[in-house]
Amino acid sequence: MAVATPEWLTKHDGELACGQDGQTCVVYLAGEPQYALFVLPAAGKLTCEVKQTNNGKRLESAAVYPTIDEAARGGLEDLRKALGW
Repeated sequence: MAVATPEWLTKHDGELACGQDGQTCVVYLAGEPQYALFVLPAAGKLTCEVKQTNNGKRLESAAVYPTIDEAARGGLEDLRKALGW
C-alpha cells in the first residue's frame, strides 16, 4: 500500500503508518494510535473499515473501490469527515 500521510492529518499532529501486510494502516494522533484502517473485500471490489483503537467503534461506509490504495484513501477521507476536519 503506497498511501502517504495526508496534509490534513499532519496539520493535526497526526501520522499514518501502514503495515507490511499491505492492507492495514494505523492513524496516530499526538503519537498515540487512535484509528485503524482495514482494507477488505466487498462486492467484488474493496472497502475500507475504520475503527477506533480504544473501543473498536467503527465508522460506517458503504463505499467500494477498485484498488487497495483507493480504498485506504477513501477510508482516510471518511475519517477526516467524521472528525470534522
